[in-house]
Amino acid sequence: MARIEPFKGVRPRKDIVSKVASPPYDVLNSKEAKEYAAGNPYSFLHIVKPEIDLPDGIDLYSDEVYQQAAINFKKFRDEGTLIQDEKKKFYVYKQIWGDHVQVGLVAGSSCQDYQDDVIKKHELTREDKELDRMRHIKILNANTGPVFLTFKHNHEIDALYTRALDREPEYDFTSEGVRHVFYVVEDDGLIQEIKNAFAKVDFLYVADGHHRSASGTRVKIERQEANPNHTGDEEYNFFLSVIFPDNQMKILPYNRVVKDLNGLSVDGFMAVLGKSFDIEKTNLKAPQETRQYCMYLGGQWHLLKAKTGSFNANDPVESLDASIIQKNLLAPILGIENPRKDKRIDFVGGIRGTGELEKLVDSGDFIVAFSLYPTTIEQLFDVADSGNIMPPKSTWFEPKLKSGMAIHLLED
Repeated sequence: MARIEPFKGVRPRKDIVSKVASPPYDVLNSKEAKEYAAGNPYSFLHIVKPEIDLPDGIDLYSDEVYQQAAINFKKFRDEGTLIQDEKKKFYVYKQIWGDHVQVGLVAGSSCQDYQDDVIKKHELTREDKELDRMRHIKILNANTGPVFLTFKHNHEIDALYTRALDREPEYDFTSEGVRHVFYVVEDDGLIQEIKNAFAKVDFLYVADGHHRSASGTRVKIERQEANPNHTGDEEYNFFLSVIFPDNQMKILPYNRVVKDLNGLSVDGFMAVLGKSFDIEKTNLKAPQETRQYCMYLGGQWHLLKAKTGSFNANDPVESLDASIIQKNLLAPILGIENPRKDKRIDFVGGIRGTGELEKLVDSGDFIVAFSLYPTTIEQLFDVADSGNIMPPKSTWFEPKLKSGMAIHLLED
């Protein structure tokens, strides 16, 4: 059963929250982060992307970068940009994006649950990225970026979330087309009811933030081993999370672009492609159902339909659209065996639209693009429940959670 805990959040002043809140550290590169934070000394990017305050080209894993993060975090707290709550609380984070609304609980989630697979995963993590986040957590003694968790919704928790929203919000601002509304839950009775309700939830699932949850857990293991009086209740036992019900998840496709046809002519490529896919010209730019793909090649869109028998429909991983295109097209035809490392392929989040795919191909930087049908939350659950992992770049969740709305310290 899932364990969650309230915490004494370190949060922005109300009057500057819209200036502090920033995109997640991993959706902007250093150049983009520097441009985003230009002229804004309050931006949380100064803490999660501290290289923006250092010379261009600096090694992102150098001591100076982590030290700068610590300097900036201390400055934000000393100057009153960030202030810690005096008692432990839950927080509720509501996002409104067009007609899509999602409401999540901001809480400390259990690292032990992560170790015990009560918190399930669906992606591999990279050692270098885990170590990077570990160093960032350790030098700040804090989790700064929330892990996006989900669970199979139930009426009891729905009702508790509704009650938590029955108050004036602490923050309410709009940024990049998304309205962010943030509530503070400080009623001890409601806090206990929420804890009790989640104690009945069998599993939580990492939607986004595998490296943040893995690194937070690694820090917990280090501190547990170094603490002879470890109880399991210390703040380092929990990482910062926002927990959304599955029926509010918005998953967009993660599309692919490839630089060349692996030595094949266009006609030769199409001939080989026809062995595993039915192909027809189309005006569609995005598939309307699973196991179909829209391909942009030579200024023309084509609809590809995976042929029956070309994949294992009963396997939770092999039946994923990302798996089918990898095993039947990208690897055997285009020679992309390891999409995590191959420089000939790139991935384009669905938020950027199919127009971005056309732009990349028409520019000559890439020769072919594939738009995919979004992975469903049920498919994510099936893969995680089976103990397997998805192919890289299988899911793109929107809207993204802002960083800097609440920070979780590893010590009170």
